[in-house]
Amino acid sequence: MRVILQRLISDVFAENCYLLASSENRQAVVVDPGSGIAPHVAEALENHGLELAAVLLTHGHPDHVWDAAEVAGDKPVYIAEPDAYRLDDPLVHQSPLTPVLRQVLPFPYRRPENVQLLPPHLLEGGGAELVPGIPLRALPAPGHSEGSTIFFLGGEWDASTVEMAGAEPGTRSLVLTGDVLFRGSIGRTDLPGGDPEVMTWTLRTLRQVIAPDSMIFPGHGEATTMRHELATNPFLR
Repeated sequence: MRVILQRLISDVFAENCYLLASSENRQAVVVDPGSGIAPHVAEALENHGLELAAVLLTHGHPDHVWDAAEVAGDKPVYIAEPDAYRLDDPLVHQSPLTPVLRQVLPFPYRRPENVQLLPPHLLEGGGAELVPGIPLRALPAPGHSEGSTIFFLGGEWDASTVEMAGAEPGTRSLVLTGDVLFRGSIGRTDLPGGDPEVMTWTLRTLRQVIAPDSMIFPGHGEATTMRHELATNPFLR
């Protein structure tokens, strides 16, 4: 089954928001709707003829969740339990970025009305479909935040998706890494909820469980492949 993937870039910290949908079922999940992204999501849904079914969050930092309420409406907003408290107030913790965030983020923040914890079956075995036609396997990946989670997706990807990652034609595996793993770098561990020692263990796990030919779509910056990161990313050596 072909999976539609569109990357949308929010105004704050150039955060990547992803729209995912099955070409057959036409129900979409939106991942990490950051500040200012809501009208772009609405336009993308209309252009593809899709209906929003759910919002999925890789973690609870403000640049990834600020427009979740506006995008989701009454649809479920899924997040891992350790980061769920952040949706009450994403700026609950003071950090070196807080003054900047207070200047650039619109106020007031609105908590999504239908927050749901990640279903347990997404974290077991081969995972499950969060929305019809979108198979997901969730893996806890703390270190950047307590509840950071990466998501493995299977499916048939169009040429533009494969080209974005610089992957080989026929690649079938895609991983949404949030702010855990970037092209050439990793997420910060000096913000509230971050832990450099925990991040080290997470990265050791990712080296083992992400296949080298997988496409990596991060929370910021360009897509890549795990093979490229294993060869060039100093944090994975």
